[in-house]
Amino acid sequence: MPKIGAVDLFCGIGGLTYGLRASGIDVVAGIDIDSSCRYAYEANNGADIFIEKNIKEIKGEEICTLLKNYDFKVLVGCAPCQPFSTHRKDKKHRELHKDWGLLSHFARLVQEVSPDFISMENVPEIVKESIFLRFVEVLKELNYTISYDIVKAEEYGVPQRRRRLILLAAKNGNISLIPGDCSADHFVTVQEAIGALPAVRAGETSKKDPLQTASMLSEINLKRIRCSKPNGTWRDWPEPLKLKCHKKTSGKTYSSVYGRMSWDEVAPTITTQFYCYGTGRFGHPEQDRALTIREGAILQSFPANYLFVQPGEKLSKKAIARHIGNAVPPKLGEAIGRSIIATCEQNQNGRGYRD
Repeated sequence: MPKIGAVDLFCGIGGLTYGLRASGIDVVAGIDIDSSCRYAYEANNGADIFIEKNIKEIKGEEICTLLKNYDFKVLVGCAPCQPFSTHRKDKKHRELHKDWGLLSHFARLVQEVSPDFISMENVPEIVKESIFLRFVEVLKELNYTISYDIVKAEEYGVPQRRRRLILLAAKNGNISLIPGDCSADHFVTVQEAIGALPAVRAGETSKKDPLQTASMLSEINLKRIRCSKPNGTWRDWPEPLKLKCHKKTSGKTYSSVYGRMSWDEVAPTITTQFYCYGTGRFGHPEQDRALTIREGAILQSFPANYLFVQPGEKLSKKAIARHIGNAVPPKLGEAIGRSIIATCEQNQNGRGYRD
């Protein structure tokens, strides 16, 4: 097995890094401007490997030094998706978002480092944007072979309905994402993922796990969730419980808001607000509450023992949920890693790849 080293740009709390390491790739550093990600990243992926720095300030020689002892060098990252998301309200002025140009710095580092492999993950909508098309153009100018597609995370063992763009590029030869090994009949369901966790009530925390903590619900929202059926809608509620917006034409299309999940299916896309009952179909299938922080993490395919909060630090649902919702699901990261390793093994077997 060749020595494969990677640097994770925009690493966050380490979802992609954790998946790459599970596949057998040595991630030597994660780079992110958000210092609040440091503890979770290093506690789960290795001490002293988090680099708190703006990607605009990172130079290629820094990354080359980190990867100098490896046979194959990998540069991966998920640039912040907020400018490209369908949830963005100001869709006409995406390019004015502060994070719009970060992908161009990813391209600059590719030019400076010349890694053997590249992977970029983001929301599907990015394929329509000029900055993504320019990123692809730069890779082609540098003679990388490229493949990218919109993938279904549930096909890779992630227990949620999540669509993501995965781009892979190789300096020599061809590369593509390995097929998922979960068919529709064998997706990991909500029951399989979180069914065994300790029960808690709205506003309570499990004594066994501080992250098994659920947000408080108002009296009227408790009434609403008690009238909600798995995979049902607010139309199941008695008329007095319905919101004014539900009675408007514009509100009738948002049927999943205030909904319950189903035990027998995958979860909906885990957003940064999954702990709030009213922001989507985030009601627990049986218990009268929204998802806990631990449940959201597991539905993102983080292991059940992943550490998010430093001992003694006050837990902020909002902060941790933002990190979890923005993360690359580790199972997707593992598939990316396995795809790179498969190509490296072809290289080792003398199929036209460089030394």
